[in-house]
Amino acid sequence: MAMLRVNPTRMELTRLKKRLSVAVRGHKLLKDKRDEMIRQFIELVRQNRTLRLEVEKLLQEAESNFVLSRAVMGEEALDEALMYPSRSIELEIYSKSIMSVDVPVLTYKEEAAGKNPYGFIATTSELDVSIQNLSNVFSRMLELAELEKTISLLADEIEKTRRRVNALEYVMIPQIEETIKYIKMKLDENERASTTRLLRMKDIIADA
Repeated sequence: MAMLRVNPTRMELTRLKKRLSVAVRGHKLLKDKRDEMIRQFIELVRQNRTLRLEVEKLLQEAESNFVLSRAVMGEEALDEALMYPSRSIELEIYSKSIMSVDVPVLTYKEEAAGKNPYGFIATTSELDVSIQNLSNVFSRMLELAELEKTISLLADEIEKTRRRVNALEYVMIPQIEETIKYIKMKLDENERASTTRLLRMKDIIADA
């Protein structure tokens, strides 16, 4: 392991010990943050799977009923029935923080247009069911979009945190520890050399 380039002095040793203490504490905090984000990530992935299956089922039901209504009504009558919108949607996007990660919150306001988009006599019950399913699935699709974006952002932050943890654990902390060991060894050598010189001087003075 490569060492840091420093002067082997007691002042440098004290500075490195403080730096090591900060690095170890930071490593623990980042590791705890990473573990908690992974826990929340797994929980969100499970929620996402359940919600996705629900949305896919509702969309399949809506599509099946829509195909049946088109077969019975004909394409022109169906297009005419769906020509005018029955409601307007206003989408609002906010954000919230999960483990210091800003994730989106999607909300919407729905307003009726004031009349039905088509006459019930000229349409089939399958079309009614299809439109109702699509209406019901819209809010769930927003939840799914919000959830999947949150999962994506958390995954990116987990990866960044993982790299920081590994950099501290396998590079910075070992380098500092190795440098501290080197400085201690050098200081011990200097101290032994100083002691030896003092003893020699004492012997020389005693023999004089």
